[in-house]
Amino acid sequence: QLRLVETGGGLVQPGGSLRLSCAAAGITFDYYAIGWFRQAPGKEREGIICISPRDDITYNADSVKGRFTISRDNAKNTVYLQMNSLKPEDTAVYYCAADRPILGPYARTCPASGSEYDYWGQGTQVTVSS
Repeated sequence: QLRLVETGGGLVQPGGSLRLSCAAAGITFDYYAIGWFRQAPGKEREGIICISPRDDITYNADSVKGRFTISRDNAKNTVYLQMNSLKPEDTAVYYCAADRPILGPYARTCPASGSEYDYWGQGTQVTVSS
């Protein structure tokens, strides 16, 4: 049974950093694109960044360019979201999601829309506040 588990959230001061992890079980991990999304209170879910099975990165939110990055370690079935220079407006529940593209491990793209992802984690809270 597929599971995605996000960890690493917490409270951080503005300007600080956090690294979120998305650990997967029950899938052939290197066949999947992984996306990170976030949802702030009263706002719609927002796609922020994703990584293809071939490690191609797509930024889906201009607000995180230059501050966030994504990486994957297939040996550990884990994707990381490194968040630097955090701002209060980054406060949200962060979710990872998995999509298996038709090309499997050879795919070089990842979906921007959450509706294209098949599996979701439970989310981890990130709060940026002084």
